[in-house]
Amino acid sequence: MSGKNKDQIYIERREGGDYAVRRGGAERASAVKPTQREAIDRAREIAPDAPIHVERVRNTDVGHRDKWRKP
Repeated sequence: MSGKNKDQIYIERREGGDYAVRRGGAERASAVKPTQREAIDRAREIAPDAPIHVERVRNTDVGHRDKWRKP
């Protein structure tokens, strides 16, 4: 996860279908939640003023996933 801003929070979908909440540059998740909504809520608890980036879990019309969205 190198290159990501440490002042920002990223929510990424894991292989098992749950969601990891990470600070930019962190190797380990700060939290793991079963739903995207719960992960967003936890990210806001961890860092209320930090920008949050949520990994998209849908495909676009050209068959590729978007990467990040704001909650």
